[in-house]
Amino acid sequence: MSSVFYEQFERHDHGTGLKGQSTHYCPGCGHGLIHKYLADAIDELGLQDRTVAISPVGCGVFLHYYLDVGNSQAAHGRAPAVALGHKLANPDAVVVSYQGDGDLASIGLAEILFAAQLGIPLTVVFVNNAIYGMTGGQMAPTTLMGQKTATSPEGRGRMMGLPLRMAEMVAGLDGPCYVERVALFDAKQRVKARKAIRKAVALQAENRGFAFVEVLSECPIHLHMTPAEAERWVKESMTPVFPLGVKKDVTADPWFTLRPPSFDPETVRRVVGGTSEAPHRYCSTFPSRFRGHDVVLKLAGAGGDGAQTAAMLVARAAINEGFDATHIPSYGPESRGGTSYADVRIAEDEVLSPSAPFPDILVAFNAPSLAKFGPTVVRGGTVVYDTSVIADVPTVAPDVSLVGVPCTRIAVDLGTAVVKNIVALGALQAATGLFTEATFLAVIRQALREKCALVPLNEEAFRRGMGAVPVSA
Repeated sequence: MSSVFYEQFERHDHGTGLKGQSTHYCPGCGHGLIHKYLADAIDELGLQDRTVAISPVGCGVFLHYYLDVGNSQAAHGRAPAVALGHKLANPDAVVVSYQGDGDLASIGLAEILFAAQLGIPLTVVFVNNAIYGMTGGQMAPTTLMGQKTATSPEGRGRMMGLPLRMAEMVAGLDGPCYVERVALFDAKQRVKARKAIRKAVALQAENRGFAFVEVLSECPIHLHMTPAEAERWVKESMTPVFPLGVKKDVTADPWFTLRPPSFDPETVRRVVGGTSEAPHRYCSTFPSRFRGHDVVLKLAGAGGDGAQTAAMLVARAAINEGFDATHIPSYGPESRGGTSYADVRIAEDEVLSPSAPFPDILVAFNAPSLAKFGPTVVRGGTVVYDTSVIADVPTVAPDVSLVGVPCTRIAVDLGTAVVKNIVALGALQAATGLFTEATFLAVIRQALREKCALVPLNEEAFRRGMGAVPVSA
């Protein structure tokens, strides 16, 4: 086994023996072979310490369990964008984007075409099994005409579009230097696949350009075939639609000599227009009464409620006080009328995880948000919610403080419902004492520094929110 592979694969619940040496892929799946060829190439070229593998959503998402190299997981389709980030941040890295057809040819089509046309040395291994494998066998952009899938039970028809030939599409761009389509259905084709993947990695290591290898792979499970039958299907049905061979091979001299970017604080500050002047701090200590060295908040509401802005203000307030903070927005398909939320995590030293599945504090601007997240607040936590629009309060954990404030009504009384999120921040401060009043007012002024006329209104909204919290809360 290549030294690039881990000695034990922990995908199988820390299995030992044969179980600890087998992949999670189905019998007959091509991913295992492709992993081996990629690992062999990295090993033979001596690139293990320089390699970063990018795996997005799909059957190859668990590549990091097998290859002992740098690994990053990308959102669905975004592997080329993440790969470019790695390459530009560390030009000496050998970055491999490992993607399936549902990922690269569908949601990630714009990303792969941009990366290919840019032409910066990257290696893309594109696994084409003509179907969405991981998510249940739906029709993919590469599904053949007439092929039956979970979403084309009668076979792909003309109104569903024709299969995308990604190798030809990428080869038609000016940026790539090498594009080849290979297969795995017999020993001869496997040798060609191994050589193609090695070449694609070597071209990047030599700074020659963008290389793209499409691998026709078997998916016996969703084809409802044995491994042998699936191999025959790839040979007889896929290759006429996706002809094998080199699509582009341009002799390119080494050209990529980009210097690593500077992370010098003064340089970064100058580029982003920052200041070296430290903000005034109002907190004498970290608010450790929540869970020790970090605090977890979730702010949620409908689109337009201002939950995301309020969350950003809380995170900035924490940073101003010298703490570490993260703000992760999640808009979702329900952002209009449903729930759009943001996770904020504040740590005395360093945030180790940005997620907030079980928050200490929830600020809910609408009923769906309170119903969805209220029960997740930890014991001893606090829920601040807008009584102007929320009538029913769900069951929450014991000892959770429920603080109802008419945020919308207060904001309307001030002349505009837009500031209800600032009213909620005032209520948050009064109910939890997370930071001082001065901390929040300072960050509000900072956010409105180019809209100074709005500062008095927002300050009053904040103070009204504070005053609306019962003293007992």
